[in-house]
Amino acid sequence: MYKLIEFIRSIYVVVLFIAIEAIAIGHYARSTHYARARLLAKATQVVGAGHDALAGIRRYFRLERENRDLLEYTARLQERLSAYETADKTLFEITAEAPTTDSLATDATETPDAIQRILNDPQYRTLTAAVISSTISKPENFFVLNRGTRDGVKREMAVISASGAIVGYVVHCTKGYSIALSVLSSSFRTSGMLSGSTYRGSIYWDGADPHTVLMGDLSKYADPQPGREIETNGSLFFPDGVKIGRILDAQLDETGTTYTVRVELDARLSGLSHVILVENRDLDEIHSLMQSDSIGHYIQH
Repeated sequence: MYKLIEFIRSIYVVVLFIAIEAIAIGHYARSTHYARARLLAKATQVVGAGHDALAGIRRYFRLERENRDLLEYTARLQERLSAYETADKTLFEITAEAPTTDSLATDATETPDAIQRILNDPQYRTLTAAVISSTISKPENFFVLNRGTRDGVKREMAVISASGAIVGYVVHCTKGYSIALSVLSSSFRTSGMLSGSTYRGSIYWDGADPHTVLMGDLSKYADPQPGREIETNGSLFFPDGVKIGRILDAQLDETGTTYTVRVELDARLSGLSHVILVENRDLDEIHSLMQSDSIGHYIQH
């Protein structure tokens, strides 16, 4: 009881002040219509600011879910785009290889079925993943992802950013996690093409700058002007047309036959939080074909 009395004595001044303020505000509010209007406007402003702050907090905690939903939607669009590009290429090849009227009639019958099979069973499958950790300053750099074999992840799946640019490819996976080799690795290799042309080269990292890679063996006829885009083409891992970056500068080699091009990466690898995994469903068949006995026979001879 004594402690309660001491507590009341310690705060009675504050309580008395609040009570007097409340009485004064109530008297002021009843004095005139103008005073009531001002108090109502202030109260509305305070309540509105409070609601806005609470809404901002709710939006912040929803960002992770919204980003994940957007990434999954982007992955589905990437999968459909790859299917339509494959179908378009197939249609072009069927049309180009039809030399006679009879074959044209046959192709006209078979083409819709062939295109539908491609769209129903696309070559590329996509899924999303979050980046748990990553490095960019070592000779060999990696990403650890929160998806593994139980989620459908396989070795050699391509890894691209949410904006559709190359990041790397999966080199190892466990049940719940996977590790991807970054494009910023001395052992990383893929093929690239000068956008809008047929000139190709080899993409690799020289270890100098975490924002750029090199493109070697590009033909001297390619005219690699600064600003032109480089994209994937002819890669086993990546679908054709995935962004790599833009040309910064180019130098002819000593023989004057090929360019070495410095390319600014489109993806900012130091700030990645989510990525898209892309599986080439024909990769096992391609590997089996390349390792077949017939191929080995030709290599030996």
